[in-house]
Amino acid sequence: MPLSAEQQAEIDEQRSTPTPTLRSVAPGMEQHLYKAAPVLDHGFVRVIDYMGDDAAICQAARVSYGRGTKSVQNDEGLIRYLMRHWHSTPFEMCEIKLHVKLPVFVARQWIRHRTANVNEYSARYSILDREFYIPAPEHINAQSVVNNQGRGGVLEGGEAARVLDILKADSSRCYDNYEAMISQDGQDGLARELARMNLPANVYTQWYWKVDLHNLFHFLRLRADAHAQYEIRVYAEAICAMVADWVPAAYGAFEDYRLGGATMSGRALECIKKMLAGEEVTQETSGMSKGEWREFQGILNDPA
Repeated sequence: MPLSAEQQAEIDEQRSTPTPTLRSVAPGMEQHLYKAAPVLDHGFVRVIDYMGDDAAICQAARVSYGRGTKSVQNDEGLIRYLMRHWHSTPFEMCEIKLHVKLPVFVARQWIRHRTANVNEYSARYSILDREFYIPAPEHINAQSVVNNQGRGGVLEGGEAARVLDILKADSSRCYDNYEAMISQDGQDGLARELARMNLPANVYTQWYWKVDLHNLFHFLRLRADAHAQYEIRVYAEAICAMVADWVPAAYGAFEDYRLGGATMSGRALECIKKMLAGEEVTQETSGMSKGEWREFQGILNDPA
């Protein structure tokens, strides 16, 4: 169960007692407030609070640039201009606070995005729940032979079953020992801050994560990418759905220029110019390394 009974009761109470406000609200995001979007087997993402909308981005940009924006005919056009030219501060005027429940190993990837405010559930003070991420069989993969930090093909049959059995058994055994160490039944019990070291990286933790829209877009550009690790990508995709309802014009520009776009080197652009002129270009004549050439070919041949 992603939400505890206490958390669900809190959400139900919050949704049943709406309060009036004079500040601008985003109707799309209001629909996400105090709801949990399930992710993985025990995780979730839910919006706790937010500030700003598409209009706030434009308001900030026009304060910054004054009369220089008079040629922009509408807010959507201005937002697309800002995104296209990599402006950042207007997008920082919007903020969102999320409550996320996620496996520890995903949290350790996530926390590398340091431009946010984070408060995590304390395993020094509280006892972690017996909840572990166990991948579905279709997400049990071999090591990639091309990318040292990626996955290869799906493991099949007996090998996949063996891996799942190990994950389940080790998770249960570690938690059993965790409980045994902190127990005060007939013993003093080990301090929680020490006992937690025995828990595996697939145990679930929770945190509040507050970030501005500019830095959130950076997070989503990396983590919602098809090449990102599946377990963090599904969280990013859940957040994308929320952001699309919150700031539809900004998210549309982000989807077009960042998620659906590509950044190319000067060498890559020269190769494209030669190809358009009818010249044959190979890796050897491109001036690129084998890795760069492979990525360049991936961009050109991407069906998306």
